[in-house]
Amino acid sequence: MTENMTSLRNFLLYKCLFALTIWSHTSLSVENELFTSVSNDFPIDGADKNIKSLPFPNANSHQSKASFDWVVIQNTTESLSLSEITNGNVKKLVALLSNFRRGSRLQNLTLTNVSVDWTALLEIFQTVWHSSIEYFNVNNVTQLSDIKSYNFDYSDTSMRALTMKKVLITDMYFIQDDLYKIFANMNITALTIAESEMIHMLCPSTDSPFRYLNFLRNDLTDFLFQKCEKLIQLETLILQKNKFESLSKVSFMTSHMKSLKYLDMSSNLLSHDGADVQCQWAESLSELDLSSNQLSDAVFECLPVNIKNLDLENNQITSVPKGMAELKSLKELNLALNKLADLPGCSAFTSLEFLNIEMNLILTPSADFFQSCPRVRELQAGQNPFKCSCELQDFIRLERQSGGKLAGWPAAYVCEYPDDLRGTQLKDFHLTELACNTMLLLVTALLLTLVLVAVVAFLCIYLDVPWYVRMTWQWTQTKRRAWHNHPEEQETVLQFHAFISYSERDSLWVKNELIPNLEKGEGCVQLCQHERNFIPGKSIVENIISCIEKSYKSIFVLTPNFVQSEWCHYELYFAHHKLFSENSNSLILILLEPIAPYIIPARYHKLKALMAKRTYLEWPKERSKRALFWANLRAAISINLPVGDKKRCKEID
Repeated sequence: MTENMTSLRNFLLYKCLFALTIWSHTSLSVENELFTSVSNDFPIDGADKNIKSLPFPNANSHQSKASFDWVVIQNTTESLSLSEITNGNVKKLVALLSNFRRGSRLQNLTLTNVSVDWTALLEIFQTVWHSSIEYFNVNNVTQLSDIKSYNFDYSDTSMRALTMKKVLITDMYFIQDDLYKIFANMNITALTIAESEMIHMLCPSTDSPFRYLNFLRNDLTDFLFQKCEKLIQLETLILQKNKFESLSKVSFMTSHMKSLKYLDMSSNLLSHDGADVQCQWAESLSELDLSSNQLSDAVFECLPVNIKNLDLENNQITSVPKGMAELKSLKELNLALNKLADLPGCSAFTSLEFLNIEMNLILTPSADFFQSCPRVRELQAGQNPFKCSCELQDFIRLERQSGGKLAGWPAAYVCEYPDDLRGTQLKDFHLTELACNTMLLLVTALLLTLVLVAVVAFLCIYLDVPWYVRMTWQWTQTKRRAWHNHPEEQETVLQFHAFISYSERDSLWVKNELIPNLEKGEGCVQLCQHERNFIPGKSIVENIISCIEKSYKSIFVLTPNFVQSEWCHYELYFAHHKLFSENSNSLILILLEPIAPYIIPARYHKLKALMAKRTYLEWPKERSKRALFWANLRAAISINLPVGDKKRCKEID
């Protein structure tokens, strides 16, 4: 009987080995390696560099279904991948795995679409634990129920890494510790439980060999591993996409992890108010990922002092505080997708070599960045809303001097403001030195202003502009007063044939020669003379203007004395003003004595122009020629005045 049982057992064993030999020749596809990050980025030890990962199911894979009711996805001498594990075929699976004791070549096992209860799952785990398998991958565990306490035997194992993804627990009421302590006390170096809505994990009961923990996309909170002193060998901790809120509590969580080097807290709900909240990080922590959280400027008050690589991308940071504690070991800093308005200085980052500040709110970056950060080898500052102005010219020159330190240049550096330059690459934006150098612009404007002032001053002095301005003002004021006082008398009526303008020093000739010869004789000429026709009470300027406007002509007796008289100049100015305003030929010049050009003042430029362009009467020294002189003068001023003035002329005669 015993011999028959032995023969039957050997027959079944040979049958299983024969089936495995057939599977090993099947062509299968390979997908999704287990612990790529462990093997490539964070090796567990020297032997782990040769980690062989397990493949996942692929639609193009050749699948075979044996009499065990599961689907074989892949089978080689070192890797086995099975699918569709249920409570009905667990016993057969356990029997199969029991044959691969330590020393066998099978190292990698993947189970997909596992629908078993808690006891069956742990039976599979227990069998794997005492086999030759080192890397165990479990995907899509459903219908996990009947969770209860289990006395798991961790001894005598080859297991190094366990990965579980998409675990669905259908049991509503169970003791949480019964579930979590199985995983917390595992004596392996790497554990991954991802996408499983896990809300907690216990601290190991003894010093744990965990060096890699990955709890990606779960529901873990700030209570995880608080005051846990058993993870002394942990080097890598990934808690991405969970529900952590307090950065301070996260720091205290790591404070007892003496070997922790890499921590990924990205895509959580982390914030830090900085109001006297203390932080205490693991001193060994050198890489920290805090991207995609809700951190503000206060985060710089709660950072590991020995950090080398820091990722703060996609937060709410507006500036880097100047008074923050120094991070002397920091080499790489990622501040992309924040709200920074300028490049941060390196006063607190003396060893910084790489800075990413893309997609912030930087309009005009500081041009002295590389001076304050001499060790920076690469700066990524593209995709910011650059304002192309004079201030940006210094930053553009900085790129030329940096020797290629600006990553993404020139494609990622484009003008956003002003609108007419939007889309222009910074390398194509140029302004003149005068437009951007304020001091040079001020000096140039000052010099031009001084030259203009000097020219205006010279012209004013040479042409006596202030005098003409003053006369124009007086003429305007006189006309305004006359209009307000007698608006009904605005239409001027000629009362005199001529107004006589002369120097007081030449009055004898005027009184003895000019007036008698014109007023007493044929034609009865009415002359306006200041001594007899100026109205008392009016200003001299008003009288001059009134007499000139009421006279048909204005006679100017020119002598050296005339050009030295201020009042004669007034009378000439107002008469010349009438000449242009009324478009009349009303000026008569009598040259009584020769006038040398050099004695005529510069402000008499009108007199010079009149003498150069107009015919003037020269007083003849010979008496025989004077009759012709008087005849020409009478002809020049002849006009029929109103009847009343003719009667007055007869009375004078």
